Amino acid sequence: MSVQTDSSSVPTVAARSEGEDRVRAKAIAMRRRRNQALVNIGIRLASLIVVLALWEIFGARIDQTLFTTPSKIAVAAVDMIASGELWNYLAPSLLVLLIGLSMAVVVGVLIGVLLARYWILDLALGVYITFLYSIPSVALVPLIVLWAGFETSAKVIILFLFAFFPMAINTYQGVKNVDPKLLEVGRSFRCSERQLWINIILPGALPFIITGLRLAIGRGLIGMVLADLYTAISGIGYLIVRTASTYEVDKMFVPIVTLGLLGVGLTAAVRFLETSVAPWTKSGQQD
Repeated sequence: MSVQTDSSSVPTVAARSEGEDRVRAKAIAMRRRRNQALVNIGIRLASLIVVLALWEIFGARIDQTLFTTPSKIAVAAVDMIASGELWNYLAPSLLVLLIGLSMAVVVGVLIGVLLARYWILDLALGVYITFLYSIPSVALVPLIVLWAGFETSAKVIILFLFAFFPMAINTYQGVKNVDPKLLEVGRSFRCSERQLWINIILPGALPFIITGLRLAIGRGLIGMVLADLYTAISGIGYLIVRTASTYEVDKMFVPIVTLGLLGVGLTAAVRFLETSVAPWTKSGQQD
């Protein structure tokens, strides 16, 4: 008596088993990422609670004309938000940040790509980029105010000056650090210059560009406040100066904390953007 087996069923069973293993591995990986995300949130919340508790305890022992506590800052924040005072000063600064940072990103990426692509431009203009970047941006603020006055245009120029160089320099380095072997492979497959840029160079430089954007956001916030301090007419920087001059320390800390939260929020948005458009980067894989 002989038993016949259908040989065609063996690959089917193997393929089904492989598919089940793939689904199981994917579920395990998702579970691990979810657990890691919960651990990260727990650590950050615990750290925040500890810092606020220590600030509340030791801040209460310092002269209240010079320092304050988180509870008093929260009360002042509620009053300033309810009265609209915070938004009246924050809105002009956000407009300056939006315009100046957008211009810095576009112009910085464009200049960085051009300098990295054309060696003649790199030789002719690279030294000027280095020269201007080496000068402390704060030293140029009085000159910009003298030229552009105290209007919004002066603030936009100051913020652009602060945020432009991280974008241009990081874009330049990103393009220059693309693996030449990848370009050789692209050329061996007869890729056009446009295809090389779209499929190899720009994706390879994207992590550097994202890093430049993070740096530009931080420097842009500094430039935004600095412009408000020099013009001393409007903006969140002027609110800090005004409340400090009247010793309203509780209210003075509200715009300071707001700036910190704004920086954290914008950085988180950039990280989300990175995971969306460049999931192959290290940050994208971690998230």
